[in-house]
Amino acid sequence: MGTALLIGMGIPVAHAADPQPYKVTFNPSGDKSLDKLIKATSSLETLRKKLKIGPFALIGRAGADQKKFVTVMESEGYDSGAAHITIDGHALNDPALPRLLRRAPASPPASIVVTLDKGPLYRISSIETPGLTDPAALKALDIKVGAPAKAAPVIGAAAKLETQLRNDGYAFAKVSDPIAIADTVRHTLAIKYPVTMGAHVAVGSITFTGMQKMNGRFMARHIKLRPGQPYSETALNDARNSLLGLGVFSSVSTHTADAPNPPGQVPVTFLVKEQKLHAVTIGASYSTDLGIDADVSWMDRDLFGEAQNLTFSLGATGIGGTGSTQDATYGKHNYVIKPGYDAKAIYKVPDFLTRKQSITATIEALKEYLPAYSRTAELGGAEVTRILTKHLSVDYGAGFIFEKVDQEGVSRSYRLGQIPLTLRYDTANSLLNPTRGVKVSLHVTPTVALGAGSTAFTITELIGNTYINLEAPGRGVLALRGLVGRIFGASQFQIPPDQRFYAGGTGTVRGFTYQTVGPLFYDGIPEGGTAIDAVETEFRQRIGKHFGIAPFIDAGQVSATGTPFTGTLRVGVGLGFLYYTGIGPIRVDVGVPVNRPPGGASVAVYIGLGQAF
Repeated sequence: MGTALLIGMGIPVAHAADPQPYKVTFNPSGDKSLDKLIKATSSLETLRKKLKIGPFALIGRAGADQKKFVTVMESEGYDSGAAHITIDGHALNDPALPRLLRRAPASPPASIVVTLDKGPLYRISSIETPGLTDPAALKALDIKVGAPAKAAPVIGAAAKLETQLRNDGYAFAKVSDPIAIADTVRHTLAIKYPVTMGAHVAVGSITFTGMQKMNGRFMARHIKLRPGQPYSETALNDARNSLLGLGVFSSVSTHTADAPNPPGQVPVTFLVKEQKLHAVTIGASYSTDLGIDADVSWMDRDLFGEAQNLTFSLGATGIGGTGSTQDATYGKHNYVIKPGYDAKAIYKVPDFLTRKQSITATIEALKEYLPAYSRTAELGGAEVTRILTKHLSVDYGAGFIFEKVDQEGVSRSYRLGQIPLTLRYDTANSLLNPTRGVKVSLHVTPTVALGAGSTAFTITELIGNTYINLEAPGRGVLALRGLVGRIFGASQFQIPPDQRFYAGGTGTVRGFTYQTVGPLFYDGIPEGGTAIDAVETEFRQRIGKHFGIAPFIDAGQVSATGTPFTGTLRVGVGLGFLYYTGIGPIRVDVGVPVNRPPGGASVAVYIGLGQAF
């Protein structure tokens, strides 16, 4: 009734805004890393736009943040700190605050101010490890007297010390949670890590369980772990990962005995679960110029019980490709993009002659129609892969190509023998979606063209990729790819058309029709060159959980003279749209040429699984 009377008298009445909009101000504490952490953990900040809130619940959200901020300060070594939060100038415990918020309008939004009284920074005054009999393990603690007493490194040091001891042969070592005693006068923290050493042991008997078809003797040879070697958890994990890398098992776990048996040894058991023996996979990709490439494959993961892998695949290429351009001088030209096929059999044997070395034999028959040429070919070869270090490997082998290639109305048959050699360095963290690391590969392929007018030449190519996290963890990634190549020993038209360098399309300069960056015949057909250089740059930004975008700029050139960086540089720009799945991102890239030649395509679209590079 009172409110009705005020309205009747023409006096405005304040109504509470529900939800209550607000803004948050964080006063600097003098420690930038602490300020950044406080803001990142603040529900007031992170939920301000995502989850609207009423005026009374706002006080509760602020109160929860106030307690959280004290915990954050303690984790950073400020054990005597306090957090103060005000709403419109009133402390959270001010009895008048609920009434004021009840009458607060939506505009202006409530003003929340966060002020930290962090107090003195506590430092580590001493570190004790009662029970430790191997002082060499102390380096694993990774904390020092005099360092800030931050919670994460202090707590994590116990696990690091225990891991080090178990890697040093103490399989049953235990390090208890740290005991910390604070000196509030000197602002220091004395830390004690109680240690139970246990017996120093070696690896005992090694057994494998759970196999259905796999040969246990092969598994024992495959892992590096051997009975009698010093016990090490890292060695056990390496053996586990090595078994997983065979591609036969869906899971591998290790189990050690609870006590030495016999004395001085600890038995180890690997429990494995095999994947289904056979698998069928289907894949497809699309580009506006080449159309749809689709394939189906059948795989036997373990042909003879020692992880021998046999795969048959059959692919259809060039389905629905346009392959056409409009040349300003010569009129409309249609590249002959017809459906083709690619049939392949691949047999891979791990641990070929020695550990960390495999051999892969391939037989392939294909027919393809590309803008530069069409060909029918039978290919075969064998390649050995040798793992040199964790990140370094080398491939070498021999192969043959029997083919008939048509270019510019001229058909030639070739018989080629090749000895490919590849050196790879790879620290990337993923195959389909790398977010950090480097990949570098050097390819050298001596080739002999047999028959009338036989020619020998060597194809060389250096490719480097790098991935830089700009927004952790992996939500904003700058990806760079560079390529330079040259063919030695023969001139442009002494080299079969399919062995020359081409650029344009996915893999080099997106936005241009496939193979059309480089020298062209009079009618617009790509010639192919003896030198190439290209760079691809893109920024991959995730949006939410499943989506992302990737603006990109590509540039490259192909030269007929055998010298990189001497062709006509072509530049393409575009935008990729990504949908992230459990196995990798699905990409749709749309590219346009910046300096398109006469008759060049004005736009290109590419669809596929995995990142562009």
